[in-house]
Amino acid sequence: MPKCRNIAPVIVPMKRKTRIRIHREGHKILLVTCAVLIALNLFTTLYLKNPALNAVTVTMSVLLVGCFAYFFRLPHREFVTGNCQVIAPADGRIVVIEETYEQEYFKDKRIQVSIFMSPTNVHVNRSPISGVVTYQKYHPGKYLVAWHPKSSEKNERNTIVLEHEESDTEILIRQIAGKLARKIRWYFNEGDTVMQNAELGFIKFGSRVDMFLPLGTKIDVSLRQKVKGGVTVIGTLPENN
Repeated sequence: MPKCRNIAPVIVPMKRKTRIRIHREGHKILLVTCAVLIALNLFTTLYLKNPALNAVTVTMSVLLVGCFAYFFRLPHREFVTGNCQVIAPADGRIVVIEETYEQEYFKDKRIQVSIFMSPTNVHVNRSPISGVVTYQKYHPGKYLVAWHPKSSEKNERNTIVLEHEESDTEILIRQIAGKLARKIRWYFNEGDTVMQNAELGFIKFGSRVDMFLPLGTKIDVSLRQKVKGGVTVIGTLPENN
């Protein structure tokens, strides 16, 4: 059976020069928000003519646009790559590391590693390995808080399974909407080839990402540890599967 060649991870710098930019998922929201706020400020300035109200409106407008820009930020980052390494698919905090039964696709025991993303985290989801998408399915659902134990089964979610590029090892990534999140985006479908750290998707306004890894995976993170998408090594796949 093919096996994963365990090569030490390396750092790959991003080529673009800009330190930070706005992710494309935020372009429409920011444009609409700016248009509405400009109209509101023009109305208060030209018709209400209340200096105190104008100052409040301008201040709140700047704060709101700043919050949206911060949420949809896409910072410059030097990615870490590794043939057998599973790289963090999202920014956030590790909230689950346990052996559990995965019932949607594998229908057997796997190691679950879950990352909770607060509204202040970068919300881009990245591919933890290079490989081919062998399964993708979107599930509508509830909006329990993202750290709720049942959110992985009950909430709106999208499941993607990747087969490792050099072996038949598969890992499952599940994007889960949280209490505030109402929109999950995914950029790949079944049959697509994905490079490690490529943008896999995006979840708007608070969320969680679960990974289900094969038994025998060496886990390199701990509970409550903060991780960075595309940078933190979550674990190392077993060499023989």
